[in-house]
Amino acid sequence: MYLFLRLRGAIAPCPSTVLGADKLGGFTGRSVAVCKMNEVSTYKKQGSGAADMRKDLSVVLPVYNESECIRAVVDELCGVLSVIKDCPYEIILVNDGSTDDTPRVLADLRSASAHVRVLTLVPNSGQSAAFSAGFRNASGSVTVAMDADGQNDPNDIPRLLEELKQCDCCCGYRANRKDSFSRRYGSKLANFVRNAVLGESIVDTGCSLKAFRTDLVRDFPPLNGMHRFIPSYLMMKGAVIRQIPVNHRPRKLGTSKYTNIGRLAKTVWDLMAVKWMKCRYQKYTLEMV
Repeated sequence: MYLFLRLRGAIAPCPSTVLGADKLGGFTGRSVAVCKMNEVSTYKKQGSGAADMRKDLSVVLPVYNESECIRAVVDELCGVLSVIKDCPYEIILVNDGSTDDTPRVLADLRSASAHVRVLTLVPNSGQSAAFSAGFRNASGSVTVAMDADGQNDPNDIPRLLEELKQCDCCCGYRANRKDSFSRRYGSKLANFVRNAVLGESIVDTGCSLKAFRTDLVRDFPPLNGMHRFIPSYLMMKGAVIRQIPVNHRPRKLGTSKYTNIGRLAKTVWDLMAVKWMKCRYQKYTLEMV
């Protein structure tokens, strides 16, 4: 079971929002205690030898039944990352037990590019587990998380990386979301409730497009639903968080794998669990004698 550090910090003015530790940032001069958890998910790692080389940037995408769009997403992503100067990169595609033609498409992408790695979760385990597996296997010193449905715009990644020079985690928020009214309204309501309960000011916790120092998420727990609380998890560790607006696009191919109603009940319990973790953690200073 993980021990979490208590939330610290406040909001700073726009254009970016700063949350978390003092302005010296991150873990400087701070001791962090985290209990290791045994791996509870089984996954198979696939990839070329080039993937074993140290990278500066890892991009993690959970993929579940996205055979129609994942090829275009990866092609666009490679186009953006290839022009970032002095930034060796890898793209980690985490196949979350897909039942369509996704495994074949991912195998083709892996064969076509030395930048692509594929992890396969057995069985389907959810987005949180997929992110956890990707983070644990990332080779880059910086990791970017994003969705595989094409709605996140990879052209925002350079902006996230630039902002990351001043913080430990940069969260994107969908300033002009291209979804149905019910989804937009449900998301705003959920963010309002979440922030009220946790005492935070995360604009859009449902936006997967985020960048962070890999060492902060290497031990991200594979707890179902925890991906919605990545900023909370990092702030508990003392991380400095910034938020910037990012582009959001309508889905062109495939269908969404969840609904607001379908995730509502689970999210309420998850919210209470995170609140409990924050309240129960015992803060202390470790002095070496």
